[in-house]
Amino acid sequence: MDAKHHGGWSRWLLVTLGMTLVGCASVQPSAPSRPTTEGDTSYRAVAKDDMQHYQLALGEISTGAVPSSHPAPVYPVALLDQRLPPQEVEAVLVVDEAGKVAEVRIAEEQQADARTRLFDDAVRAAAMQWTFEPLRISQWASDANGNTHEVGSEARPFSLDYVFRFAWKDGKPLTDASASP
Repeated sequence: MDAKHHGGWSRWLLVTLGMTLVGCASVQPSAPSRPTTEGDTSYRAVAKDDMQHYQLALGEISTGAVPSSHPAPVYPVALLDQRLPPQEVEAVLVVDEAGKVAEVRIAEEQQADARTRLFDDAVRAAAMQWTFEPLRISQWASDANGNTHEVGSEARPFSLDYVFRFAWKDGKPLTDASASP
């Protein structure tokens, strides 16, 4: 093999190896974000069988719908001296297109006794202050060269189910909120 062909072959080999290495390179997917805690409020998934989802069409993705501000409910002051067993309040937070809680629906609220209503009121007062990153549904398309680009996006309302737990720990009232994904 003469020097002219050997140099061309070497360049071809280097380009081929370089492209192979580039093809092998991958970005490690980031670990799913762990639930955050703030004060006495923490999150863990609570699956509901009747949860409805937006049906996404081919080329659509959804982003957002995560809490950005979520103050914890305050243990009802009138009940502090009673040291009650743990209490749970199930609530659905209805969030508007801007990411603000528009409504709080509490399960079995109409049948609640006076003490339970104090816990319900604490949940409603806190949840109405919550804000979320708006839920966005984006439409994507590819051009003739395979390059993708966003062709449209809109914010949509959504709802999430939560269970708020009121309990005592180390002689202090504790509030815990669990969210469905």
